[in-house]
Amino acid sequence: MNAPSQAPRESPELRALIDARYADVMAACRTARIPLYDDAGVAERIRRTLLASDFAFDIFRRQPDLLAPAGLERLRANTDAATRGASLDLPPDEERCMTALRRFRHAEAVRLVFRDVNGLDELDDTLSATSALYETLLDLALRWSESSLHLRYGQPRDGAGAPLRMVVLGFGKLGGNELNFSSDIDLVLAYASGGETDGSRPLDNGEYFVREARQLVRLLAEPTVDGICARVDLRLRPFGQSGRLALPFSAMEQYYQREGRDWERYAWIKARPVAGDRVAGRELQDMLRPFVYRRYLDYTAFAGLREMKALIDAEVARKDLAGNLKLGPGGIREIEFVVQLTQMIRGGRDPALRVRGLLPALRACEARGYIPAARAKALRSSYVFLRRLENRVQMLRDAQTHDIPDDALSRERLALGMGHASWDELALELAGHRDAVSAEFAAVLMPEAGGTAVATVADVALWQAACQETITAGMMEAAGFTPGHDVADELVKLPRAAAVRSMSARSAERLQRLMPQLIDAARDSVAPAASLLRLLRLVQAVARRSSYLALLDEQPNARRRVASVFADSAFLAERVIAQPLLLDDVLDPRIDQLPLKRADISAEIARTLGALDERDAERELERINEFRSSIAFRLGLAFNDGRADAPATARRLAGLAEAVVGAILTLATRELTAQHGRLPGEGSGFAVLGYGSLGGEELGFASDLDLVFVYDGKRANAMSDGPRPVDGTRWYQRLAQRVMHWLSAQTHAGSLYEVDTRLRPDGSKGLLVASVDAFEAYQRDRAWTWEHQALLRARPVAGDPALGEALAAIRRDILATPRDAARVRNEVGAMRARWRGERDRSDASRIDLKQGKGALIDIEFILQGMVLAHASTHPSVLDTPASSALIDALRDVDLLTQAQADTLHVAHADLLQAGLACTLDLRPRIATRTAALEALCVGVEEVARELGFDFGPRAEVVAQGA
Repeated sequence: MNAPSQAPRESPELRALIDARYADVMAACRTARIPLYDDAGVAERIRRTLLASDFAFDIFRRQPDLLAPAGLERLRANTDAATRGASLDLPPDEERCMTALRRFRHAEAVRLVFRDVNGLDELDDTLSATSALYETLLDLALRWSESSLHLRYGQPRDGAGAPLRMVVLGFGKLGGNELNFSSDIDLVLAYASGGETDGSRPLDNGEYFVREARQLVRLLAEPTVDGICARVDLRLRPFGQSGRLALPFSAMEQYYQREGRDWERYAWIKARPVAGDRVAGRELQDMLRPFVYRRYLDYTAFAGLREMKALIDAEVARKDLAGNLKLGPGGIREIEFVVQLTQMIRGGRDPALRVRGLLPALRACEARGYIPAARAKALRSSYVFLRRLENRVQMLRDAQTHDIPDDALSRERLALGMGHASWDELALELAGHRDAVSAEFAAVLMPEAGGTAVATVADVALWQAACQETITAGMMEAAGFTPGHDVADELVKLPRAAAVRSMSARSAERLQRLMPQLIDAARDSVAPAASLLRLLRLVQAVARRSSYLALLDEQPNARRRVASVFADSAFLAERVIAQPLLLDDVLDPRIDQLPLKRADISAEIARTLGALDERDAERELERINEFRSSIAFRLGLAFNDGRADAPATARRLAGLAEAVVGAILTLATRELTAQHGRLPGEGSGFAVLGYGSLGGEELGFASDLDLVFVYDGKRANAMSDGPRPVDGTRWYQRLAQRVMHWLSAQTHAGSLYEVDTRLRPDGSKGLLVASVDAFEAYQRDRAWTWEHQALLRARPVAGDPALGEALAAIRRDILATPRDAARVRNEVGAMRARWRGERDRSDASRIDLKQGKGALIDIEFILQGMVLAHASTHPSVLDTPASSALIDALRDVDLLTQAQADTLHVAHADLLQAGLACTLDLRPRIATRTAALEALCVGVEEVARELGFDFGPRAEVVAQGA
C-alpha cells in the first residue's frame, strides 16, 4: 500500500471549497448526533476524500453514519463488499429492496474512494474491490428476482427435472476483475437448457429467464430518488439489441459457430461467470473456447482488430474524443488491443495466455516471451497511470466518463489528488504515456506496413500474367528468376489449383495482395528461383488455412524470413511445407529463448500437454510431435543463421530427443497401466538406453534413434494389479512395443523418430526388451568388441532413475575390464576397415563426411579404441559418451597429446558442421574435396597412425558378429 505523500498546496479557491464541504459534513454529523473523533488523522483523510470526490461529499451528507465509529471501521476495512453483502437482508417489497441496494452501493463506493485516495489500496486492489462490489450487487439482485418469480411461476427445471438457475456472465472490465469506479457492467445472460417452471402457473424456461432478466436489470438500473445501482449493458449478447435477453446454451453455441465475429472473440477473452449458476457458466465457457481460442496460431486476428480500431477511430473523430482516456490515441483500449491480440493469436496453443484482466495477461505474455520485458514494462506503467487517472475522473462525480474535465478547478483536484503540483505537470506525464502507447500499438498492429504494404507494379504484373496464363520463362528470368521455366510453370498452376479455386472471397483477396510481395521477397533471397518454387508449394499447402496466409500477409518480416530460409535450406523448407504450423517459428519472438536443457524441455512438454482440453493418447502424441518439430526447426534456424555451431546443435537435438522419449514413455506407461495395472515395487523397473548419436549427444536433424530397452528381471513373474493382469515379462514387452510404435507412428504432424533396436543383446534375433541380468551377462560373456564400442556411447535417456544408475554402473564396470591394447587396436581397425569397404561413398572428387577416410567414423573409432584399451587404468575416460568431451578426457590423462587433441577437435567440429549443412540442404553427407577438407581428414589419419590404428583394407576381416 502507498501512503499518500505530502499533498501539494491547494489554491485558495480549492482550499475554500474543501473547508466549506468539510464544515457541511461535520454539520450533518452533528445533526445526526454522530460523534467524530479525529484519531489516526481521520479529519485529514476525510479532507483528502472531499478533495477527490463530489460523490463522496454527497454521500457523507446523506449518510453521515458512515463517519460513526462503525462506519469508519467499514471505510478502513480491507475486506471487499462480498463479506458485508452476505449479511444484507433485502426486504420483499421491490421499492424498499431497490433503496437498500442503492444505499449499500453508495456506502461501499465511498469506501473505495476513501481507501484509494488515502493510499490504503493499490490500483489492483481498487479495481478488484470495485468488481467484487458489482458481483455482490448482481448476486443480491438475482436472488431477490429468483425469489419473486418463484412465488409466481415456480422454479425452472430442465427436461430431466433438475432445477436451473440463470448464468450471469460478466464481460469487459467486470469479467477481467478490473472494473472502473463508475463503469457500466457488460453482461450476457444464459441458461443451460429448455424446460419449464414447476409452479401452478408454469412458464417455458425461455420466457421465464427473459422475465427474470428484466427484473434483474430493473433492480439495478432503474433510476430512483437514490439514483441507480449499476448501468447494465446487455448489447454483447448474441444478435445484440435485437436478440433475446437470455438464451439456452445450445443457441449460444450455434450462434457463435455460425455468426460469431472477431470483436466477439475479443469480448469473450475476459468473460467469466459473476452470478447465478457459476458451475454451468464455466461449462458454457468450455463449450465456446474453440470459438475464442483457435487450435492453430491465428494471425487473422490482425484484420479483425484493425477493423475494430477503425470503427473506434471513426467514433473518436465523429464525437471529438481525441482526449478520451479510454478510446483516444494512446489510450487504455490500445494497450488492451496489444495484449489481447497476443492472446487471440497464441492462446489456442498456449493456455498460459488464457487469463482475464489486462495486467495478469500482460504478465503472462511477458513470462512466455511473447512481449519483450522492456515493452511490457512500458505498457504496464502507462496502463497503471491511465487507469488511476480514469478512476479519479470517475470518482470525482460518479460519472461514467473517460474525458478529462475542462474546468481548471477540477483539473487541479485531479492533479493534487494524484500527487502532482499542478495540472500542467500531470498533463505532461499523461502526454508522455499516450505517445509511448501509440508507438507500441502502431508497431504491433502495423509492423512495417503489414497488411497495407504495396507491391511493385512489376511484381503485380507478373502475378496477373500468371493468373492469365501469359507468363513466360523469359519474363521470369528478366525479373531475376533463373532458370525461369519451372518458376513460370508453377506460377501458372497455382491459380488453377483446387485449394486456391475454393478459397473464400476474403482469402482470395488476401492471396492477390500477398503473391506479388512473395515474388519480391524471393527475389531478394540468395536463391530466388529455388525460394519462389518452395514458396509456391507452401501457398498451395496453406490455401485453405487463412491464418497462415494472414501471417505472411500481415508480417513483412515473416515474408522476408521465410523466403530467406526457403532459399538457404531445402530441409527446413520441406518441414514448413509439410507442417505449416512451423511458420510461426520463423517469426517467434522467443527464437533466442529456446528450452535447451533436458529438464526445461520436459517441463515445456508437460505444460504443452496440460493445455489440451482432452487428454487422449492420439491428441497428446500429435501435440508432442508438433512441439518436437517446433524446437528442432528453431534449432535448425539457429544453426542455419550461424547463431549455434554444430556441436551445440547436435547436443541440443539429442537433448530434445531424450525429452521426447521420456514423454512418450510416460504416455505409454499411463495407457498400459489403464489396461493392465502396475507391477509391484518402487519405480517402474524399466529403462531406455540411448546408443549411437543419441547416446553420444551428436544427433542430426534427420537421425534415427538407437534404443535398447531393459527391465528389472526380479519383476518378470510378478502380476500387474489391473483389470487385465499380465506378468512382468509381458508387461515390459508391451511397454517397449508401445514406445517404439508411438515414436514412429504417423500423425498429422508426421512421425517423431525412426527407431533402431538392433544394438540390443543378440541384435535383431534377441528379445525386444532384456532383463538387467541378461543384459549384463551378454555384455560380459558374448559381446564382440564392436558392441563394447557401441556400449561406450550408451547412456540412460528415460525410465526408472534407479535402474538407469544400475545400468550406468554395469556399463562402467564392463568397459573398465582390462584388455590387451594391441588386440583392441587390431579388432577396432579391422571393423573400421570393413565398414569403410561396405559404406564409404567417397570417390575421386568427393569425401563421405561420415564414412570416408579421416572422417567422423574414423574419429569415433579412434576414441573408442583408446577408451577400451586404457579405461582399466584411466577410468575417468568413461565419464562421458560424447566425442568432443572424450577428446578432452583422453588428453587430460595424457593418452592424447595437445596437438592430437586439437587436430581431432577441429576435424570433429568442422566435419559435423559440414554434415549438418548437407542435411539442411537435403543433400547426402558427401562433400566436394577441397584443400581444407582434405587437410582435416589427413590430420585424422595421421593421429590414427600415431596411436597405432590401421584402418586400411585387410586381406581378411573378422566379422565379429556384425
